[in-house]
Amino acid sequence: MKNRKKKDLIATFGPGAMNRPSRPRPSERSTRAPAVFWDRIKFLLLLGLLWLCGLAVVWTVSVNPLGGPFSDAVRLALHDYAWILVLAALEIVRQLHYFVEENWKGYYRFWQKVVWEGGSKRLGGILSDWTRYRVSRALKTAVVLLAVSTFLGRLFHSDPVWLGIVEAPARLVVALPFILQFSFAFFFIAIQFVGLFWFLSRGGMDLVLPDEIETRFTDVKGQDSVLQRVKEAMVFLEDPESIEDRGGYVPNGILLWGPPGTGKTLMAKAIAGESARPFMLVDTGALSGMFMGVGVLRVRSLYRKLRKLALRYGGVIVFFDEADSLGSRGMAMSGLPAGMQRVGDPWVSTPACNGITYVSPVARDAIFSTSLPAAVPGTPSSPREQFIFGGGMGGGGFGTLQALLTAMSGLEKPRGLMNKVRKMLGMKAKPPPKYRILHIFATNMPTVLDQALLRPGRIDRKYKVGFPHKLGRKETFEYYLAKVKNDLTPEQVDKLATITPYKSGADIQDIVNEGLVVAIDDGRDVVTYRDILKAKQHKEYGLPDDHEYIERERHSVAVHEACHAVVAYRLRKHAVIDMVTIERRGDVGGFVASIPPEDQFVEWRSERDIDVMTFLASLVGERRFYEGDNSAGVGGDMRAATALATLMEGY
Repeated sequence: MKNRKKKDLIATFGPGAMNRPSRPRPSERSTRAPAVFWDRIKFLLLLGLLWLCGLAVVWTVSVNPLGGPFSDAVRLALHDYAWILVLAALEIVRQLHYFVEENWKGYYRFWQKVVWEGGSKRLGGILSDWTRYRVSRALKTAVVLLAVSTFLGRLFHSDPVWLGIVEAPARLVVALPFILQFSFAFFFIAIQFVGLFWFLSRGGMDLVLPDEIETRFTDVKGQDSVLQRVKEAMVFLEDPESIEDRGGYVPNGILLWGPPGTGKTLMAKAIAGESARPFMLVDTGALSGMFMGVGVLRVRSLYRKLRKLALRYGGVIVFFDEADSLGSRGMAMSGLPAGMQRVGDPWVSTPACNGITYVSPVARDAIFSTSLPAAVPGTPSSPREQFIFGGGMGGGGFGTLQALLTAMSGLEKPRGLMNKVRKMLGMKAKPPPKYRILHIFATNMPTVLDQALLRPGRIDRKYKVGFPHKLGRKETFEYYLAKVKNDLTPEQVDKLATITPYKSGADIQDIVNEGLVVAIDDGRDVVTYRDILKAKQHKEYGLPDDHEYIERERHSVAVHEACHAVVAYRLRKHAVIDMVTIERRGDVGGFVASIPPEDQFVEWRSERDIDVMTFLASLVGERRFYEGDNSAGVGGDMRAATALATLMEGY
C-alpha cells in the first residue's frame, strides 16, 4: 500500500516529489509569501466598479437630462466620489508595499521585526494586556462609527459629511412605523427562542474574586506529596515567562483524581487563594441541558468570561468539580470494580454474623463482588461488564464535551471581527493575547473521562489524591481538633491516627464533629478521647438496636463472635481487633472488626489463609460448644470462606 502511494506521488509530481523540502514556517520566512493575482486586484476592481456606478448615476441624473457633455459627468464624479479614488490609491500603495516585501528581504525584515514586533513589545511593556484590549476595542468602535457616520452623511447629504450619524435618529423616526411593521413579526417569533436559550445558558458558574477566598495551602492536611507538586501551579500563573522564555510552554490543566473527601476541591481553592487570581467554580452537571445546544452555549459563555478575567487579572483559575459527569464521546470502561459498588448486602436473606467486617478490605471487596450477582439480580458480575455511556443527555449533553475540548484548544486561535476584516484584506491575522487560564479537574472516576480531554495540552498533569498516611491523618486530626475545645493528649491523637486507616480528610472532620455532638449531648463543651472513639464507632458501624436477646441466643452469639475474636487475635499479625460486640445492628447480630496497625501496601498469601481460618472459626466453635450443632449464622461465614478460597485457588 505504501509503495503504491509512493508510485502515485512520483507519477504525479515527478521523481523528486519524495525529496521535496517542506514549506517554511511563517516565522522562518525571509520574505513575504507571494500573493495570487486575484488578491492583488480584487479590491481595485471593486472600487473601480463603485466609481463607475457613481459616474453612471451622475450622467443619468444630473448631466444627460440637461444636455451636458460626458466630460462634465466625469468631472462631477471625480469630485463627488473622490473618496473612492483615495481608497483605490491607498490600495495601490498597500499592494506595492506587499510586492516589495515579497522581493526584498531587508524591507520585509524591517517592517515585520522592527516596526510590528518591536512596536508590539514596546507597547506591551507600557500597557497590560487588559488595557491594550480596552484601548483597542475603543479605537475599533470609533473607526466603525466614523465609517457608518460618513456613509450616512453621503446618503443624507449632511454637511460636514462625517456627521451623518447625527441625522440618523430623525430619519429613523420618520421611517420607524414602516420598519416596525416589517420587522415585528420576525422579531416577535425569534426573540422568544433567543430569550429562551439565553435564559437556559445562564447559571452553573460561580465566580469568586481573590479577596473572597480564605483557603490557603496550610489548610490542606495529609497530602504533602501531592500538595508540593500542586504548588508548582503557582509558577504557571505568577511567572509564566520563566518557562516560555526557555522554549517551553505553560501547562494548561491539572487533573486531581482519587476517592471522595480526600481534599481535591480544597486544593483547588488553596491554589486560588494563594495565587490571588479569580476562581471560577463550574458545576459540570449544569453544562448538560434538556435542550440540544444549551450545553454548547454555556461553554461558550464560560470561556468568554474566562478570557476577559484572564486579561483583567493576569490569570484565572477554572475548576470543574465532578468532572466525570462530562462523560465521554463513546463507550468508556468504568474505573470502579464491582466490589466497590455498595448497592446492597449479599447476606440480607439470612440474619447472620457480619462476615465482612473482620477481614481486610481486599478480601471484603473480593467476597462482595462475587456475591453480588446472586444477591442483586442484573448487577454486572465483573468490571468488564460495566459500561458508562457518555455523550448522551447524561454524559455532558449533545456537543457539550466537544465544545469544551474546542474551547480549551481555541485559546490560541485568532478571533474577532477585525481579524476577519484583516483576512479579507489579505493581511495576516493578529494573534490573540496569552490568556492565562489554569484548568483544574477533579473526579473519583478518571477512566470515564474522554481521552481527548486527558491528552497533554489540555490536561498536562495528573495527580492521585489518595487516602492520607498515618502522619497525614495525625496532622488532620490536630487541625480539626484545634477548632474545638478538647483535652486529648498527643499520644491519644497519635492513637486515633493509627486506628483510622483509609480515612479521608472529610471522614476525619466528620468524626471530630460527631465527637463534639456526643459531648454536647452529654452536657459538656470539652471533647474527650472517649467521645471521639464513640463517634468513630457510630460512623463506621452504625447505632446499635435496643434489642434484647433471649438467653439462649445471647449465649450463642457471644460464642460465635468470641471464636472469631480468639482466632483473629492469635493468628492475624496484619490486623488488630478494633471492636468486638454482640449488640444487634439490623440483621447483624454482632461482629468483630479489625484494622491494620500499619499502612500496609502489599498483601500476602498467608494473610488470606488466616482470613479463611477466621471465617471457619465460628463453625468450629459452635459445633464444639453445642455438641455438633450450629446456628444458621455460620452460613454467611461459610459462603465467604468458600468464595475467598475459590478466588485464591483460581486467580
